[in-house]
Amino acid sequence: MENKTDEITIDLGQLAKALWKRIIVIALTTILGGALALTITAYFITPLYEASARLYVNNSTISVSSVSISASDLTASQSLVDTYIVIMESRITVNEVLAQSGADYTYEEFLKMISADAVNDTEIFEVTVTSDDPEEAELLANTIADVLPNQIASIVEGSSVRIVDTAVIPAEPVSPNVTRNTVIGALVGLVVSCAIIIIIELLNDEIRTEEDINRVTALPVLAVIPELTASSKSYGGYYGGYGYGQKPQKKSQSGGKRGQREA
Repeated sequence: MENKTDEITIDLGQLAKALWKRIIVIALTTILGGALALTITAYFITPLYEASARLYVNNSTISVSSVSISASDLTASQSLVDTYIVIMESRITVNEVLAQSGADYTYEEFLKMISADAVNDTEIFEVTVTSDDPEEAELLANTIADVLPNQIASIVEGSSVRIVDTAVIPAEPVSPNVTRNTVIGALVGLVVSCAIIIIIELLNDEIRTEEDINRVTALPVLAVIPELTASSKSYGGYYGGYGYGQKPQKKSQSGGKRGQREA
């Protein structure tokens, strides 16, 4: 038995020609994708604002009168950052922040709005509040900065938190990014249009060249009929029964009468 394997040959040149032939469609699809992403981003996505307050973790075991502070003391302060973040996210602290700010959120909803992390591995950590209202984001961040030190002092002995920087009302939203989304939408339109054109070209089983014939059959090609252009049809081939390369001559309608008169 003979083992037959089906080989699929992809002509990159043919694919490039197919893409170039439909370059207008690709350009329109790219523009449409960018315009659609711009419209959705600008009119259907709610902008969000962030306000941040910074606090310093103070370890009271470090003597103020000490000439130098050891690395272990700094490490102890840095390790307290994670502890303070847990206290900040506790239900007692969150309920106190909501009560003082007057914000109408549940505990679960408020936890999704806040985040905290150490700043460059230092003893300072930053509390960030995200909201669709810039003034509300600033109010909640500063309320956390006011409430958290008292909550920590009542739970952790020998440590405290001090405010380094208060939050301000954000001037610009942090999301969505209109420029980025527009570029992504345009790229998606470009990729999708090119992919569809390539798939259509690969699924097209029409025989258009000699290579296509050789690919589907083992029979030799005996002759090829060239594609005649408009100029070759007029001058290079047969035209109205005249020989190759000859132009038809117009008959004179008055030729018979003129010959009769001369006769």
